[in-house]
Amino acid sequence: MNPMDANVLGLAGYSGTGKTTLLKQIIPLLKKKGLRVGLIKKSHHDFEIDKPGKDSYELRMAGASPVMLSSSHRRAIITEHDAVRERSLAEELSFFDQSGVDIILVEGFKLERFPKIELHRPSLGKPLLFPADPSIIAIATDGILPDEPGIPQFDINSPKPISDFILDFLHRHGMSRPMC
Repeated sequence: MNPMDANVLGLAGYSGTGKTTLLKQIIPLLKKKGLRVGLIKKSHHDFEIDKPGKDSYELRMAGASPVMLSSSHRRAIITEHDAVRERSLAEELSFFDQSGVDIILVEGFKLERFPKIELHRPSLGKPLLFPADPSIIAIATDGILPDEPGIPQFDINSPKPISDFILDFLHRHGMSRPMC
């Protein structure tokens, strides 16, 4: 699936900009508007979501892949990759069940081309991703930008205007589901 063809919107920025913090504030605001929100988070680390000693972990260690854990509360599918390599957002989206969501928010994948809001904190001393990345559609910052970006700019510490921008983004991209 092409991330440009779906209701996919990313938050991109360098480590320490507060992507997860902002998402934790934005998601409840979008849910209050009736949106069903999915999320894909990029990790640069080897991670383990299953625990040693649990049956599912032991079965996976025995060679089963994928492994699905299912309960009345949630489902998790753990798939081992045959080769250790970075996966593209398009590849990950092909495994994401989009039937129950109105938008998929993406944390990370900052070098890929899909609609993103850049998070920028000048105090980190990192360069802006914009304008080198033309898929950045807005910037959220806690400082003053050296030049007027020509795209919407938000206070990184004010999630409401950012969530309103996301709602507007969905309407502009043909979301047909009514929101409260």
